[in-house]
Amino acid sequence: MADGASPGKAALRRTLLNARAQLPPASRVAGAGVVCRTLADLPPVASAQSVLGYAAFGSELVIDALLETLLARGTAVHLPWVDGDQLQVARVADLAKDLTPGWRGVREPATDRRRPVAAAIMDVVVAPGVGFDRNGRRLGYGGGHFDRLLARLRPGAVVVGVAFDEQMVDMVPTEAHDRTVDLVVTPTLVTHVAKR
Repeated sequence: MADGASPGKAALRRTLLNARAQLPPASRVAGAGVVCRTLADLPPVASAQSVLGYAAFGSELVIDALLETLLARGTAVHLPWVDGDQLQVARVADLAKDLTPGWRGVREPATDRRRPVAAAIMDVVVAPGVGFDRNGRRLGYGGGHFDRLLARLRPGAVVVGVAFDEQMVDMVPTEAHDRTVDLVVTPTLVTHVAKR
């Protein structure tokens, strides 16, 4: 179920998307660099055999440097693509050769190169979002694609939300289908979420 109709989420989403879009390009680049270096050294990421990342679009925090680092280490790197109301997953070996513009222009594994794999094989998922809070609540874009993907992970898979500091809020409104993340990494914070 998409959350696009939730008034609280919709208003917060507009506010946070505007704040992110207003960040100077140099600040976005610098912040992304810090986040990628932090992620590469996080124990769950450093020890992972399979990682699901994302291809940033618009003003999202770009994690290409992290993905390149993981590929160089021999980690199996995967990216999603939109398939109806679901996200499917495929392994990529080369960001330049294996990706092509897909749904809404977002880079995704090219049709002729992708071999779908189960989300359940992932050790770590690096998840984008519009906003996060310190309790690991994640605000997405309203379509529910990423929440449905996260629901297919195996128990014990680590989900790391990434964002700029301006995307952290006191509380993200949630609904029953929303999945929390285990950590949130920004340019200045690494927040480990206490599980209840």
